[in-house]
Amino acid sequence: MAVTVENFIKLANFYNQMAKTMSAICVSKGGIPIENYVGRFFAADVLEFVVEYGERLLKSTKGVEKDVVSVMEMFKKQLAGVHEWVTPSQKPIYEMSLEEFERAMNI
Repeated sequence: MAVTVENFIKLANFYNQMAKTMSAICVSKGGIPIENYVGRFFAADVLEFVVEYGERLLKSTKGVEKDVVSVMEMFKKQLAGVHEWVTPSQKPIYEMSLEEFERAMNI
């Protein structure tokens, strides 16, 4: 996939739609907090990917519009708030011991 503004917008729209769906799921399951929803880990990983894609876009493309840059900054702030939910990148899950996995998943 070429690093383009159009692809970033598609990724951002996917993340936003997923976040809305997760919120609706939490409401339909009795109003559970999003921090207790099992899908939060996937959402955090997707958000991390979107932020990284945005950073690569800024490095490779000149003249990115200000509104796109402001969306990138908003995603960075969101990621800072949920960074403890992202899958650790130092060791893949399938190589973790049960104790490491439970610690990573905050179980």
